[in-house]
Amino acid sequence: MINMERRKRVMQRSIKLGHCICDPKQPCPCVLFKEKNICQCAGERLDSPTGPVQLTKIVEKAGCASKIDQAFLKQVLKNLPAINDPRVIVGVPAGDDAGIYDMGDNMALVQTVDVFTPSVDDPYTFGQVAAANSVSDVYAMGGVPITAVSILGFPARKIPDEAMSQILAGGIDKMNEAGVAIIGGHSINDNEIKAGFAVTGVIETDKIITNANAQPGDVLILTKPLGTGIVAFASQIGRANSESVEAINISMTTLNKKAAELMIQYGAHSCTDVTGFSLCGHLSEMALSSSVDVDVSWDEIPLFPGVLEYAAGGILPGAIERNKESCGSRIIASKKLPQEMIDICYDAQTSGGLLIAIAKDDANNFLKALHIDGIAAAAIIGEVTQKGSGLVHINHTGMRNIPEVSEAPTEEKRETTDESRVTSDEPRTDVPCCADAISPSSSNNDSGVSRIKSKFTEFLGAASSPHGLDAYTKQAMAIALSVAMRCEPCLNMHLKKAKEKGFTQDEIDEAAWMGISFAGSPAMVFYEQILSQLR
Repeated sequence: MINMERRKRVMQRSIKLGHCICDPKQPCPCVLFKEKNICQCAGERLDSPTGPVQLTKIVEKAGCASKIDQAFLKQVLKNLPAINDPRVIVGVPAGDDAGIYDMGDNMALVQTVDVFTPSVDDPYTFGQVAAANSVSDVYAMGGVPITAVSILGFPARKIPDEAMSQILAGGIDKMNEAGVAIIGGHSINDNEIKAGFAVTGVIETDKIITNANAQPGDVLILTKPLGTGIVAFASQIGRANSESVEAINISMTTLNKKAAELMIQYGAHSCTDVTGFSLCGHLSEMALSSSVDVDVSWDEIPLFPGVLEYAAGGILPGAIERNKESCGSRIIASKKLPQEMIDICYDAQTSGGLLIAIAKDDANNFLKALHIDGIAAAAIIGEVTQKGSGLVHINHTGMRNIPEVSEAPTEEKRETTDESRVTSDEPRTDVPCCADAISPSSSNNDSGVSRIKSKFTEFLGAASSPHGLDAYTKQAMAIALSVAMRCEPCLNMHLKKAKEKGFTQDEIDEAAWMGISFAGSPAMVFYEQILSQLR
């Protein structure tokens, strides 16, 4: 029931001011009032939507990719006044995972806060990820988290209320698993969902592990695979497979508790958790803070399923470029490494693993203990080579390479086409297209002609593979050219490939109209005929 007296009173005040009192950017009456007869300034509320929601589809940057980059942070923080308190053992200047405050009697508080946008679609899972990510900073210092306060930004009444409840439920359950008591929280009405926790832990002052004590001869161990940012981005644009998404969900909701306990048991020298600043960012910071140089073997870095393939297809989120800008000057990569492989090392991780520097003599036993305790992905990825200026050398043995993505149909693919899958309702994609028509006929047995055809096939594969242009762009170009050339087999084939890559119909139409703009009305009529056959 609308309280008309209150509405009249509030709206008269807003009209007199020339601004809605609940949103000064809007006039009164506002658009919402005109369209839905709702005055939020008078306390009236829209009905909450119902049904499932995919969280990553309603945010701009997923997970820790939403964080401000390292270089910008350093620039902003450098001129702030120093905190001169002798009880602060680790503070802002250290650039470590958490702050440490001396309480006396060999005990200290470990404090951290972490908030970010969803990296997964399911609200309950997002709550778990937010909790696991937040307590990780305490684990990375060797501390034991004990209490937490939740922080939540939520677009009230714009998505189902149940999503907020599920985010909080996921966080509570994960904090219970960690043995952490949630003692309060704070929420704001925000257009983008954000969740996280301010966490307090305890630690003995003689057992603190920082990111500034890596020593020459130490071995570097990473406890979780890389690629959460790449997979989350692939999911955002509808290009991720279920195996990849499931793998990162399991990893991001897994606490670093066991790894931290074993790290302390085996006397690790230094540690940081790998999150939004990427492996390169966090490792280069550890190297710089420890005044050492390190070597990393790219081939030994654990990766989530599909990450190599996504990188090969150009599915690389913008956070990679921001991280590269922040720490790229300290990264020296082998010239044998393709750029896509290097880019994976700059991928922003959400609830990533611990990166641990430990004496070489203890490394194998520590790694074995990690595997026995269920941390199967843990791997030795490099070593601390010498005292230095914080340089990170990334080497490549050639054991693992970026897969080649060829959009051109090879002869082998055409010969093994399953004819039973081609029906009268589905356009045939095994019919030769223009590229085949201009190549020498396969019926010609002349060896010279066969060699020419083989070379031509290689050329087609090379021309269609991503190099300077990514595979997605080249697929759009193939659609445009097929329409301009009015080649029906070509267009049918490339429409199918585009849909397999996740193209929307709007994107397909846009590519087609590029071809039409060059070839004119005959190409438009041709394209409309093809679409009518597919409907």
